[in-house]
Amino acid sequence: MSGLEIAAAVVLGSQLLEAKYLIKDDLALAQHVVRNALPYLWRASRGKASYWYPFEDSCRKYKDNQALAFPRPKANPPPLEIDADGFKIYDEQFSVESYTYKELYNMVLRLSYILKNEYGVTSAQTIGVDCMNKPLFIVLWLALWNIGALPAFLNYNTKDKPLVHCLKIANVSQVFVDPDCAGPIRDTEARLHDELPSVKLHYIDEATLFARIQSKATPKYRAPDESRRPQDTDSSACALIYTSGTTGLPKAGIMSWRKAFMASVFFGYIMKINHNSNVMTAMPLYHSTAAMLGVCPTLLSGGCVSVSQKFSATSFWTQARLVGATHIQYVGEVCRYLLNSQPHPDQDKHNVRIAYGNGLRRDIWSDFKKRFHIDGVGEFYAATESPIATTNLQYGEYGKGACRKYGSLISLLLGTQQVLLKMDPEDENEIYKDPVTGFSVEADYNEPGELLMRILNPQNVEKSFQGYYGNKKATSSKILTDVFKKGDAWFRTGDLLKMDEDKLLYFVDRLGDTFRWKSENVSATEVENELMGSNAIKQSVVVGVKVPNHEGRACFAVIEPKDDLTHDEILKKIKDHVEVSLPSYAQPAFIKIGAIEVSHNHKVPKNQFKNQKLPKGDSGEELIYWLDGKHYKELTAEDWNKICAGKAKL
Repeated sequence: MSGLEIAAAVVLGSQLLEAKYLIKDDLALAQHVVRNALPYLWRASRGKASYWYPFEDSCRKYKDNQALAFPRPKANPPPLEIDADGFKIYDEQFSVESYTYKELYNMVLRLSYILKNEYGVTSAQTIGVDCMNKPLFIVLWLALWNIGALPAFLNYNTKDKPLVHCLKIANVSQVFVDPDCAGPIRDTEARLHDELPSVKLHYIDEATLFARIQSKATPKYRAPDESRRPQDTDSSACALIYTSGTTGLPKAGIMSWRKAFMASVFFGYIMKINHNSNVMTAMPLYHSTAAMLGVCPTLLSGGCVSVSQKFSATSFWTQARLVGATHIQYVGEVCRYLLNSQPHPDQDKHNVRIAYGNGLRRDIWSDFKKRFHIDGVGEFYAATESPIATTNLQYGEYGKGACRKYGSLISLLLGTQQVLLKMDPEDENEIYKDPVTGFSVEADYNEPGELLMRILNPQNVEKSFQGYYGNKKATSSKILTDVFKKGDAWFRTGDLLKMDEDKLLYFVDRLGDTFRWKSENVSATEVENELMGSNAIKQSVVVGVKVPNHEGRACFAVIEPKDDLTHDEILKKIKDHVEVSLPSYAQPAFIKIGAIEVSHNHKVPKNQFKNQKLPKGDSGEELIYWLDGKHYKELTAEDWNKICAGKAKL
């Protein structure tokens, strides 16, 4: 072998080692953490924990950069044109709005003036934000941070009892409502006035408001630093983001200032978001994925946030091209929807190079990258209330499907902070305890185990894990103590993951009674409670069932009916009730009617239903109903084939 060949082999070998062990990446990330975390903690200790201050720095530094873009759907769009090749042209369906950092900052200050002087908003209040994806959401959110108020991001699908609960537990005093999604809150208005008479509802005239905050005649208000909650520490609440759980009703997950900062600086760094980036999200801003991992990192880096009002597989790439997106956000369902959509020329004309989110399945990972010309996939694992997250920016082939991929140095460190616990072989929802020591045991490589994250100071849990606003019981339920030794404390994710020999983490499934469908967490207990409210059944069991070619699990209800009702009467009563009381994604997609047997301890063994075989059960003779639009009807083999092929929608 010649000297040149030896040198080439050495270079190739070093590249392969670096690709696997990522030493340089680890060192660069560690330097970035130290360079940014220490100054932030110093500022936070001096009354400036708020995201507002680094946001202001961005507005000064990048004042002429584009900060916000919005492909607003036209109210009366022209008929779709067809190009020479027969493809629909979506450009004229949208009018693109854009705002520089200077314009955004001035709009925020003017809206702050209006909120303070016309609505009496103060730093002592929790304010509900009920809004679709649009600049209105972001300007309102930042104005509340300027004043020092605590924003509560309401899922605009929520209505009836869950909505009342969301406002009550967070002590919300006022709610600002976007007219484009006001239906559920209007439907609940009478109940809100009855049960929460002090809560003020404000239906926004969006066009008039934006005209005012863009007018130089409207005064600007920048709150004094001493009025912007200077008592806040890095672990204080910056926003409330609601998540469902096994309690049956939404919980207000506390997003801390530290989490907003970490997401901005560290997550943004890992996903290569900088002042030249344009991050487009069609994910709802009321979730942490879009809010904390989309908006926050982009605005602090001087990049542009592009918000799509609603996800559309047909026009997605047109919108990405129109705004000049370099990054897009996804959840697993989104990637499959895009892959299943008809080809369109705009899928080849965009500038997107990185797609990041969670739930991209390994079986479509490479196809998604190849078809849409994506260089890197940023898969992560996190929960709204979780103290930390895991990330994997994946190029090439190594790391496909993983939600955590770091180099050997960071993996060694995380081995002491993130662990997978071995599950009880007799009960997949229970953690195994060593019969000799009484302590938990780590799962083996490639063995599913519940992911736990260390609480650094067990005597001061709130510093690491803020939990749920106004719900100490739910907060305590997420902390596990005496795991490996007496006195230790860990955050329970409630999710099963597995780790391979390269220390890569892969998501497996959710534990307990919560499952994910249509990008939303569904509480089985909440659905069961609402089914009882139909007055058509004796009891019910709700689980999530897998449907081929669909991400997540669809809502499957087994119900024991009242004796004096026919199946048609039962199904109509259920549909009429859940249509009012549950958002569409939580309404049962499948229903089986029959007797429900309980165990000796009066618990219903739900696991027997999670592997329900559709459409006719193991025997091929079971009668199961499915929600076909507005009605439940018998699930036939023909219907099932259409569902699996995407020709019939759940």
